[in-house]
Amino acid sequence: MNDNHWIEKSLKAARPKAVAALLRYFRDLDTAEEAFQEACLRALSKWPMTGPPKDPAAWLIFVGRNAALDSIRKTSKLQALPDEALISDLSDIETPLADRLDNAHFRDDILRLLFICCHPDLPNTQQIALALRVVSGLSVAQIAKAFLVGERAMEQRITRAKRKIKEAEVDFETPDTAARDTRLNTVSAMIYLVFNEGYTAAGDTRTPKLPLCEEAIRLGALLCDLFPNAAEIAGLQALMLLQYSRTAARFSAEGEIILLEDQDRKLWNKDMIEAGLSRLDEAMARRQPGPYQIQAAIAALHTRAPTAGDTDWASIVQLYETLERMTPSPVITLNKAVAVSKAETVATALELIEPLERHLAGYFYFHGVRGHFLASLGREDEARLAYNEAISLAQTATEAAHIRHQIDNLSK
Repeated sequence: MNDNHWIEKSLKAARPKAVAALLRYFRDLDTAEEAFQEACLRALSKWPMTGPPKDPAAWLIFVGRNAALDSIRKTSKLQALPDEALISDLSDIETPLADRLDNAHFRDDILRLLFICCHPDLPNTQQIALALRVVSGLSVAQIAKAFLVGERAMEQRITRAKRKIKEAEVDFETPDTAARDTRLNTVSAMIYLVFNEGYTAAGDTRTPKLPLCEEAIRLGALLCDLFPNAAEIAGLQALMLLQYSRTAARFSAEGEIILLEDQDRKLWNKDMIEAGLSRLDEAMARRQPGPYQIQAAIAALHTRAPTAGDTDWASIVQLYETLERMTPSPVITLNKAVAVSKAETVATALELIEPLERHLAGYFYFHGVRGHFLASLGREDEARLAYNEAISLAQTATEAAHIRHQIDNLSK
């Protein structure tokens, strides 16, 4: 068998489970990663000749563990494993053993691995970089490109993150139900950070980050498979799918931002929308409402509207009010105000956001939205000031160009 593309795809799919199990065995990220890489090298050597094993992840776990044991001193906590010739046999003799040793643990293994990557001592940028490197297997070069930094700087960032993890007292025991729920919430937040890192910058032609969105969706699907009864995990996956479905319509050929109401809805990915709506239905059926589900429901109302004029803005306002009660935030109130401007009046929406300035003075979108409201009410001098403030806070050239276009539309 010479289908190297299949082999690479199989190795990528098996990585989270294999690295997570190896981390449990060795309790060290570097050792787990090195063991997995050694197992991958052996797979690339053997599988083209012998064919893939029935359970690639189990094969990689056992071969990786044996390889690591060969290079470190055996301790009483580590058991010797069968010879590689046995676990590589075409009869898949390793599968029953893998089921016995790992399948009872792999959900908690992967959750632990993800939780370690989003350790609270790490800043968000390090959490994302570590998860992309350790869990997803992206190269340092790929991650560096996504963050617009040099490879050396990114390598140092990941090394520092691993050092902090090593110095922290990490619990490797199987978490109880309460601890698992807490970890799921933390991991969900980290995955959404990965998604937003790609989604918010996707229009900046200098740095295409859409693969980060795709990786977040892949990690979300993994969690959905591992925790099929977790409504908020399904809600998060629905939210990411529904948002990502609009990617092709969000920017012009020149990289300019196209607002939701002006997007060509024929460019929206219908298959992804259907997948997202299906996930949302699954989540809502469990009657365990949460913030991700509410946000997904808002996105669903947008995708279900044939045209921008058909959008059910009144229901969107109600959903934002529910979200405000669940997780009060000035940003949520700002988003609700946009819906209020559509469902009620711009004047009411402007009145709603004025108290937010002390909280969102450094937030690009606040000043952009405020400028739009002021311009709609004919208060153009004030709108120009708000737009200029937004430009000063823009994170990308695309954002700045969009606001300059709004200024150009003001009457002279």
